Amino acid sequence: MVNFWRGFGVVLALACAPWVTAEQQLTSPDVMVRDGVQEVLAEIKKNSDPRALQAFAEGKLLSQFDFQAMTRLATGRAWSKATAAQKQALEKAFRTLLVRTYTTALSQVTGTYTVEVKPPLIRPGEADTVVKTLVKGSDRPPVPIDFRMTRTPAGWKVYDVVVENLSLVTNYRSSFQSEMSRSGIDGLIKAIEDKNQKAES
Repeated sequence: MVNFWRGFGVVLALACAPWVTAEQQLTSPDVMVRDGVQEVLAEIKKNSDPRALQAFAEGKLLSQFDFQAMTRLATGRAWSKATAAQKQALEKAFRTLLVRTYTTALSQVTGTYTVEVKPPLIRPGEADTVVKTLVKGSDRPPVPIDFRMTRTPAGWKVYDVVVENLSLVTNYRSSFQSEMSRSGIDGLIKAIEDKNQKAES
């Protein structure tokens, strides 16, 4: 499991998910990140119930992450060999894992936090960008968190988050590869599901 700041990075990554309406599709990714952070921090201040926060995350934030892309990138080349049923199960388990990480990290966030968001450089015709942020806490050193985003027909979506130069996707890819080398994709799915069930209990 990720440490506090990596977990907090997941919190911000999920918090910054752009929920886009037809009128907002042209909104720049940095504005989406900034607005998402402000909304989730406001929710943290007024609601400390883990289940309610998880429901908030699932209902308002997670749907705007490209979880299929994140799961595919974390799984690596084995993804192309997986059946449709395995892909669906793996994506569902991975999504739940990140939701659990999200709610756990939420419970550890204390003090006053401010977030600086730098406008990204987006060249004409480019569909990918990186939104760089700096999280400043009242009781911790500043932490750089980068959001890798891609433009889709539904608007900008996050497909990776980098906390202190550590990619969330790369971090999970290492553990996924290790598990698959021992027990294959079905074993990886079971390992993630077991971890989710343990956290639930």
